[in-house]
Amino acid sequence: MTAVVHESYSFACMRCGHGWEQSYEIEHHTDADGTEFVMYVANGRIVPSPLSRPVCQNCDGRVVRIMRAGQVSSVLGAAHETAEREPDRPAPASPHHHWHLSDLLHPFQRRAS
Repeated sequence: MTAVVHESYSFACMRCGHGWEQSYEIEHHTDADGTEFVMYVANGRIVPSPLSRPVCQNCDGRVVRIMRAGQVSSVLGAAHETAEREPDRPAPASPHHHWHLSDLLHPFQRRAS
């Protein structure tokens, strides 16, 4: 029997500022010798562990910050709220938009008075 755990992570590239989220099915297996091993599956494909050496989907950079799930999507919501309060700023194009680091940090920056 294979035990499956679902996990999601947010990622931000420190090289180009690209941000994204990914969900994984983590499958726990035991081989014929009784050795336990884990397989990570994303979008139906076996992928390396996102915790080992994540690579930026935008620039192939290897300096990627891993955050808890929802970091990028929560910034997406904050960006929509900011766009409603600041009509001169364009609203994000779609929920599948990949964010730059400056976009991720903007809602948390304090405005100068």
